[in-house]
Amino acid sequence: MKKILAVVSVATALLLSGCSQVGAAATLGSTKITQATVQSSIDSIIAARVGVDTSQMQLETGESLNRGQLRFHLLTALLLAAGKELKISVSKAEIDTRRVSIIEQVGGAEGLPKALVGAGIASEDLDAYIEAITMSDKISQTLTASGVAEADLGAAVQKLVIAKAKELGVTVNPRYGKWDPTVADVVALDSASPAVTPATK
Repeated sequence: MKKILAVVSVATALLLSGCSQVGAAATLGSTKITQATVQSSIDSIIAARVGVDTSQMQLETGESLNRGQLRFHLLTALLLAAGKELKISVSKAEIDTRRVSIIEQVGGAEGLPKALVGAGIASEDLDAYIEAITMSDKISQTLTASGVAEADLGAAVQKLVIAKAKELGVTVNPRYGKWDPTVADVVALDSASPAVTPATK
């Protein structure tokens, strides 16, 4: 009986350790983006849609929404890592200032929920989104100062992100798709080419 219990306890321990690995939606070097983090964003976005007229919006659903939210968290982490290497940072004051500007642009606090739903951004992720776009802007400014032409900035920023992803190593839970290192993006598992359109389910 004791032997059976010992086997069961070992099996349970293995199962639990396996679950902890499954808990990662993606890893970026030593950084883990948990499924709980991604799911929280998804749940928030879906809940926010209830009080908004979405009839004129093209909204992500299902696998596309899951992939989109993992992409957001992963690319934000990659942008910040790339910026850190260039000794660039974004302060809380910069985030706060830009948030005020964004809220004004969307018609004040009343218009913010609809704007976030339309953009597919969870309300609790707004500061992270602002940090990411501010970091992208600062990286672009640094590249411009180093002689990169404005027309080439998008490609240059992407090249930095691709290099950082390769350096750190990225893994993506197949539940969300797969990592395409050539473009630094999370793509559908059955995506044969960029031209493939998502299947409607």
